[in-house]
Amino acid sequence: MASSPDAAVSSPPAFLRSGSVYEPLKSIDLPRPDNETLWDKLDHYYKIVKSTLLVYQSPTTGLFPTKTCGGDPKAKIQDSLYCAAAAWALALAYRRIDDDKGRTHELEHSAIKCMRGVLYCYMRQADKINAVSLYLLYLVEMISSGLQIVYNTDEVSFIQNLVFCVERVYRVPDFGVWERGSKYNNGSTELHSSSVGLAKAALEAINGFNLFGNQGCSWSVIFVDLDAHNRNRQTLCSLLPRESRSHNTDAALLPCISYPAFALDDEALFNQTLDKVVRKLKGKYGFKRFLRDGYRTSLEDPNRRYYKPAEIKLFDGIECEFPIFFLYMMIDGVFRGNPKQVKEYQDLLSPVLHQTTEGYPVVPKYYYVPADFVEYEKRNPGSQKRFPSNCGRDGKLFLWGQALYVIAKLLADELVSPRDLDPAQRYIPPQEQRNVSMRFSNQGPLENDVVVHVALVAESQRLQVFLNTYGIQTQTPQQAEPIQIWPQQELVKVSFLPSPAASWTGRARGPTSLTGRSHSPVPREGR
Repeated sequence: MASSPDAAVSSPPAFLRSGSVYEPLKSIDLPRPDNETLWDKLDHYYKIVKSTLLVYQSPTTGLFPTKTCGGDPKAKIQDSLYCAAAAWALALAYRRIDDDKGRTHELEHSAIKCMRGVLYCYMRQADKINAVSLYLLYLVEMISSGLQIVYNTDEVSFIQNLVFCVERVYRVPDFGVWERGSKYNNGSTELHSSSVGLAKAALEAINGFNLFGNQGCSWSVIFVDLDAHNRNRQTLCSLLPRESRSHNTDAALLPCISYPAFALDDEALFNQTLDKVVRKLKGKYGFKRFLRDGYRTSLEDPNRRYYKPAEIKLFDGIECEFPIFFLYMMIDGVFRGNPKQVKEYQDLLSPVLHQTTEGYPVVPKYYYVPADFVEYEKRNPGSQKRFPSNCGRDGKLFLWGQALYVIAKLLADELVSPRDLDPAQRYIPPQEQRNVSMRFSNQGPLENDVVVHVALVAESQRLQVFLNTYGIQTQTPQQAEPIQIWPQQELVKVSFLPSPAASWTGRARGPTSLTGRSHSPVPREGR
């Protein structure tokens, strides 16, 4: 039957972004039991997450845009990961309620969709990946909490290849978290403590981890070169408390030494690094990213990508301040059991928050000094009022800040515990850490009764007879059959794990030390 003329010319209906299949955004006020205080609190944060985060999630890729208005579809991996973490954190809180109206399922799968979207983008453009360490950290944390994110062997092999990339961070200069490289913003790269620290934490978290969770087997386990981890650890400890060669300190160190990475085992070095960040960068409206940072200041030329020589001196004293780092300090206070620190930064955060037209809190990306007040601010630092980059009423939201706000408030209100958000136990209180000097890491339990078994294999019958004269019993490789005994040169090749079908080359060739030769993973099926 032919269609009507009206149907032939009518345009397809526009895609309207609603809430979950359980609760559309317009009917978000659900009936709840009387006097259910926990439900009331969670419902408040659910509305915040729905209206300021999930409404912007891509229905196809699951990623979150960098700009929430203007139709720019670009997304940053780091911002998307924190948005997924916020949805996951709220889902953990809803697990405490028997009848959650389907919200736990919705929030968990919003996080899963984002994590799988990032994985898909990584696999499609493996030559243009970033924020890998942060992704691996959250991948381990979420799978440890019971989420199923990785589905098949190809994805396991790809993540193993991501680990190979992360292992070499200690020797690869990069542009850092702020994507500007050197402090002078001249296009040069440096080794950054924040990058190395995240890599160290990711390697510790994922080593020996089963990507299929409780349903996995031996070939879904990820392996890490222990020597590569040790090199990252040594490099981090030698760089701190500095961020890099040109950065004396940097606010990017906060997520490295505290939530979510907890990359430091040395409490003294942690306190030294944190004290330096707070002392040099803390302000009334937030933390500066680093000293003489020209990003979005009134004197920065937006038409030039790089600065001229010595141009950063112009920005001295007028650096933008970012409220998001108040949130990091709140979270750090909760994890370390310091309520005084939590209250201090809550009090600092409250005056700098704004609200959307619906009344939901908005964390501005930064506060800046207007051009007319720059000279007065330079003469008398801290004397001039700063203005927010966005207030929420114009539709502009800083999703990284919004996500971290949800996580910080859930922790501060005790709706989730640090153990809920850190099932992989990245953070270990000082009183529970080992009191011994360990080569690789201070993480994880220490077995009291460790027994080391040594088996000797003679390379030839002649050597076997020689050892037997001293009472040393050995076997030759032929006598050990059907067990195959390979020389160390062959065992090293196993750890490269290339995947020709997917054009993944495996671990980069290079010298392998004694530890690497004595710890080689079992090759996966079909790899």
